[in-house]
Amino acid sequence: MQASQSERDDLSSLSPFPEGWYFVASRQAISKRKLIQKCWLGRQVVAWCDEEGRICVAEAVCAHLGAELGPEAGGKVRNGHLVCPFHGFEYDATGQCVATPFAPAPRAARLKVFQTREILGLVFAWWGSGGRPPQWNLPEDPPGGADWGEMEFWTVRFPGHPQETTENAVDLAHLRYVHGYGSVDRVGTMSVDGVYLRSCFDFKRTQTIAGIASFAYDVSAVTHVYGLGYSFVEVHERFFDMETRLWVLATPVDGTLIEMVLVGQVREIRAPKRLIVGMRFLPPCLRTTIMRKITMAAQKRDVLQDVVIWSRKRYRPRPRLSGSDGEIGRYRRYCEQFYPDRRDDDRPAGFSPRLLA
Repeated sequence: MQASQSERDDLSSLSPFPEGWYFVASRQAISKRKLIQKCWLGRQVVAWCDEEGRICVAEAVCAHLGAELGPEAGGKVRNGHLVCPFHGFEYDATGQCVATPFAPAPRAARLKVFQTREILGLVFAWWGSGGRPPQWNLPEDPPGGADWGEMEFWTVRFPGHPQETTENAVDLAHLRYVHGYGSVDRVGTMSVDGVYLRSCFDFKRTQTIAGIASFAYDVSAVTHVYGLGYSFVEVHERFFDMETRLWVLATPVDGTLIEMVLVGQVREIRAPKRLIVGMRFLPPCLRTTIMRKITMAAQKRDVLQDVVIWSRKRYRPRPRLSGSDGEIGRYRRYCEQFYPDRRDDDRPAGFSPRLLA
C-alpha cells in the first residue's frame, strides 16, 4: 500500500548539521589542557592556543600523510605549534605547516581550519554547508565586569538535534507542563531579524534555598538566539533583585548525539531586596557563588527533564499545533535559513540572513 503524504513527511528528518556557529571549548580549558580533541559536527577536530593567544580549531588530520593529531595519538603543542606525532610536521595557528625535522616545510601542507569567534572566553567555530565561509556573525560580548562571578559549566550528551532543543525558547506551554512553572506569560511577541531571534517571557517558580525555606521566584527572562548553536538567556529575579545569565550551547556530535553545554553566571548580590535565608552574614562574593550553584542546579534539573523527551521524540515537519503552542510555527520558519542546501523555492518568504559586514 502506498504511504500517504503525511506518513512520508513523518519519515523525513532534519539535516543533522545545520549551518552556524557551534561551541568547541572554553579558552580556559584549552589553555589548561594545551591540546583538545573532540568529535564536532561529525569530524574529529583539535583546538589549541599559540604563544600569542591565538586559538586554532582544525581537523585532526595531518596534511602530510594523514596521521591523527590528537593527544591520544601523540599529538602535542610545542612553542605554540601543533606537532604531528608521525613525522614531526609543525603547524601554526593559521593551519600552515611551518617546520619539519628533516626538510623545509612544504608550502602546500596546510590543515583544514575552521573560523573561530570568542565570547567571554567561550570559543565557537563556524560550520558552513558545503564548506561555505561564515554568512553571519555572533553578537558582541555581553557586558562584563568584576561584579559578574565565575562561569560554571555543565555538559550532557544525548540523542537529539539542536533545532529541537532550541525550540524550547518559544515553547512556553512545556514550561508549565514539564517543569511546573507558574504564571508563564509572553512579554511582547517573538521578534526575528535575520539570524537573530528574541523571545521574552515572565514566570514564577518555587525553589528551596539552602534546604531551609521555599521561595516563590518572580522571574523575567530574555532569550537571544543566534542560529541553532547559540542561545543566551538574561534572567532577572525580582524577589532578591538578582541578575543571572545562562548560555545554552547545543552542538551536534556525530549526526545522532548532541552535546549540550550550560554556562551560568550570577551578578554579585550586594544588597538583596530580601534577606537570603542562611546567607545574610556571608560576604557578597561567597553569597553569589552559592546562588550560582543553586540556580545552576535548577537549570540542570530542567534540562534533564527535557532530555528524557528530546532523546526519544521524532521530528514532525508538519506538527498539529494547538492554540497554546504560541510561536512554534514561526520559529520553524526561522530555522529554515540554516539549511541552505534546500531548494531556493523552499526557503521562507522574506529570507535574508544578517550578513557579515
